[in-house]
Amino acid sequence: MKLFTIGFTKKTAEKFFGLLRLSGAKRVVDVRLNNVSQLAGFTKRDDLSYFLRAVGGMDYVHVPDLAPTQQMLDAYKKERGDWKEYENRFLALMKERKIEEKLPRSIFDGGCLLCSEDTPHHCHRRLVAEYLSQHWGDVEVKHLT
Repeated sequence: MKLFTIGFTKKTAEKFFGLLRLSGAKRVVDVRLNNVSQLAGFTKRDDLSYFLRAVGGMDYVHVPDLAPTQQMLDAYKKERGDWKEYENRFLALMKERKIEEKLPRSIFDGGCLLCSEDTPHHCHRRLVAEYLSQHWGDVEVKHLT
């Protein structure tokens, strides 16, 4: 199974949609907690769904179970929390939610996890991809940058 990840921050729409098209991804799996903010620009939920169909013939699905809680996000972002602590709390949340059992593999096969961070290093989309790879075993992860 191929699973991609991408962040939209610091990318133009041309670069963002170009990376998605070139990857061969079939759908974008939105793992953001907040996907309707004005700050999301061209990746606001309804706009993104339209652009993906029109520009790349791709599907869009929002999966809130793959997002951190607001409390976790605030502790890390607003209170400048420690990444390792955030990572541990987020992975515990994924385990508690049993995402590897609850969510259908079909949405991830050829899917691209979307979040806002420009790189995957300090982003929960990487943690989701690695978690699924660890639990399913046959997941090849590629980060689109």
